[in-house]
Amino acid sequence: MNTNTYIIGGIVAVAILAAAFVLFTDTTQPVPAGKYDAFASCLKDSGAIFYGAFWCPHCQAQKALFGSAAKNLPYVECSTPDGNAQFPVCKDAGVSSYPTWQFPDGSREVGEVPLAKLAEKTGCALPE
Repeated sequence: MNTNTYIIGGIVAVAILAAAFVLFTDTTQPVPAGKYDAFASCLKDSGAIFYGAFWCPHCQAQKALFGSAAKNLPYVECSTPDGNAQFPVCKDAGVSSYPTWQFPDGSREVGEVPLAKLAEKTGCALPE
């Protein structure tokens, strides 16, 4: 092998490492424990439903906004364990993409929904 091959290989390796660092480094600030517990519970009590799938990165990002309070969300898992099918509860609800939020007034939001929008749609107070 000549020197140019090693140089190109080195550049490719550095590029791959840099891309992996950017993709897998979490630069978000952690949510303080308990900050959104009451908000998440209120969302559930309001009748809102958060449909998602375990393999969905946007669903994981939505949950991450709540920190430890994610356990209190009105979350419905739509994906079968093998990730190849959808549970009937989600089919019957007409969910076709994730995340999908359904609200008591019958409206829906698809994709990651900002916390302020969730508060607006449900009347739940967003903590400061």
